[in-house]
Amino acid sequence: MLKTAPILGLTSALATAFFFTQNTMAANYDLLIRNGTIYDGSGRAPVVGDVAINGDRIEAVGKLSDARGKTEIDAEGLAVAPGFINMLSWANESLIQDGRSQSDIRQGVTLEVMGEGESMGPLNDTMKKEMGEQQGDIKFDVKWTTLGEYLDYLVQGGVSCNVASFVGATTVRIHEIGYADRPPTSAELERMKKLVRQAMGEGALGVGSSLIYAPAFYAKTDELVALAKAASESGGMYISHIRSEGTRLLEAADELITISREAKVPAEFYHLKAAGQPSWSKLDGLIQKIEAARAAGLRITADMYTYTAGQTGLDAAMPPWVQEGGYKAWAERLKDPAIRERVKREMDTPTDQWENFFIASGSPDKILLIGFKNDKLKPLTGKTLAEVAKVRGTSPEETAMDLVIEDGSRVSTVYFLMSEDNVRKEVALPWVSFGSDAESLAPEGVFLKSNPHPRAYGNFARLLGKYVRDEKIIPLQEAIRRLSAQPAGNLKLDRRGALTPGYFADVVVFDPVKIQDHATYENPHRYSAGVLHVFVNGAQVLKNGEHTGAKPGRAVRGPGWKKAK
Repeated sequence: MLKTAPILGLTSALATAFFFTQNTMAANYDLLIRNGTIYDGSGRAPVVGDVAINGDRIEAVGKLSDARGKTEIDAEGLAVAPGFINMLSWANESLIQDGRSQSDIRQGVTLEVMGEGESMGPLNDTMKKEMGEQQGDIKFDVKWTTLGEYLDYLVQGGVSCNVASFVGATTVRIHEIGYADRPPTSAELERMKKLVRQAMGEGALGVGSSLIYAPAFYAKTDELVALAKAASESGGMYISHIRSEGTRLLEAADELITISREAKVPAEFYHLKAAGQPSWSKLDGLIQKIEAARAAGLRITADMYTYTAGQTGLDAAMPPWVQEGGYKAWAERLKDPAIRERVKREMDTPTDQWENFFIASGSPDKILLIGFKNDKLKPLTGKTLAEVAKVRGTSPEETAMDLVIEDGSRVSTVYFLMSEDNVRKEVALPWVSFGSDAESLAPEGVFLKSNPHPRAYGNFARLLGKYVRDEKIIPLQEAIRRLSAQPAGNLKLDRRGALTPGYFADVVVFDPVKIQDHATYENPHRYSAGVLHVFVNGAQVLKNGEHTGAKPGRAVRGPGWKKAK
């Protein structure tokens, strides 16, 4: 419930009829959030008190009974917390289309962190052309070249959330050697390192990789170490969708730990998981390996999403060799009968040489097709690969190949891969943060032309509702720490992630009793409930559960940022 401050000429009874009040008395603060249960981000037990904001900063936290605010909110019975950090965001295009970031803002997310393997810069002319050609429902002009320019482009266009990014290891590889399956020459590697250093100077948080996909798959460990070293020179970190989350999970974890050790850089596992039922039992070994590395002094962390299915494309069901050269070369090869037969055979064959989601999912009826570029194929949205194959009278393997050719894309796909018991184990780990691995959307307009994974609308609310309140896997103060101060510290962000005087006023007010995700695989475009108010840099973007239209978001830069002189 919201309560007003006293207003001249109104009785207190009348004043309480208003949710918000502009206080005409002399005010100490621009905004005063009163009587909330304050979770400051530290993980300590909450306290009931007040949070005062002036401009874009938190001014005071505590018992401020004598203070007044130009605007006051009564947060009695509500949680008041630092804004949440989405450690793995794919909002890089959705924010161009709609800067309101509705599906995440309505869950309390105030910072979107992008750059899983691929980043929106640096680009060369060929990459800009490809980015234009590969666009799906969201259309935009590529008006930037560097990663820093992209972040500025978002902010200039208006965004309700803050934005940040890693520089993609795949992106700098494509920039210099395209889609070739070979190591870079020494000269090419030097240019790749130079691009990383440039991006770090523009505010990149470090280097991100995504090693199951071509052409990232072609990169060897020494190449990744070299790029991580370049990022570490200015305090950046290394973060990775590791080379295998299934058949070679532990070996892939060893690679990340090796990169951390050799590059002397903190490292994080993207979306911690054991994918595919035969690998579910490996999670305990992975956790032991990470905790041993942490005990040895390495700064190893992870993030996760709160679902048992992942989202990627049909490329994850096919061997990397057929994808060498990029999409056009891949699609052309899939038209060759001999190559199709080989691809089909390899899709059906267990292997530890590449990450085969066709096998890991267990069955084509656990492969859900959710996004098409070709309008003629959009009626297939929401159907399984098994269903489409049956209608077409072709095998699931042949159907997957045909869809890639017909759609002009890799086809957005959900794979059911993980166990619920393992999700619960991961939630309980103190060094794990959270990321949606999804866009930030709205149930309107162009976004309705495809189905997202429900995590785009529910990842953070699901954590706080299902796993914290209902299943009590971790206490609320611990969940908030891992949504705010912990990722902010890992990323070395400047004055973000805590309700501390002097910090930027990214604040979420929510009802712990009512917070709940509602998106499903069948009906994914459904907002979560329970978040009432969200402030970004002191400006209110969510009021009584509805978006205000405000777009105060900024580019949040990493530790190597060199301000323009």
